[in-house]
Amino acid sequence: MAIEAPISKFKKTNLKIYIVVCVAVAIIFAYDGYLSKYKWSWRYNFYKEHVLDNDGTPTSTMNFNRKSPPFFIAGAVLLGAYLFAVKNRKIVADENELIISSKERISYDSIQQINKTYFEKKGFFVITYKDKDGKEARRKLNERTYDNLAAILDHLVAKIS
Repeated sequence: MAIEAPISKFKKTNLKIYIVVCVAVAIIFAYDGYLSKYKWSWRYNFYKEHVLDNDGTPTSTMNFNRKSPPFFIAGAVLLGAYLFAVKNRKIVADENELIISSKERISYDSIQQINKTYFEKKGFFVITYKDKDGKEARRKLNERTYDNLAAILDHLVAKIS
């Protein structure tokens, strides 16, 4: 029976929050940079302070507000693409190996040590194993990245013992 640990809700929620913040900041800066010049604007005083009171030349703050929104939107798009890419990521502990990704598989025979000292307090454990080249490698698995890691850890300990 394979045990799965999907990407955590914590990580997905944080990415969604970062996307919303990037879009909100882009909207606020675009409003201040482009719409504050109209008298009906709620931020007309901002435009007056940063352009009109400066002899019609925009200050560095106004220039930043005009140039930064596309970068914040690009950041939101990149975060959205990353969220889309990792939403189905998971760790699978089957009968013979720990499957972290399609490229990274750790057989139970190659695992030398599992350090679970900080699992209760900080939510992570470290697996020390021999990779394909025979070199010692370490892999840290964190509860903030994956849900259901306690079941994976119990399964690993049972298979190693």
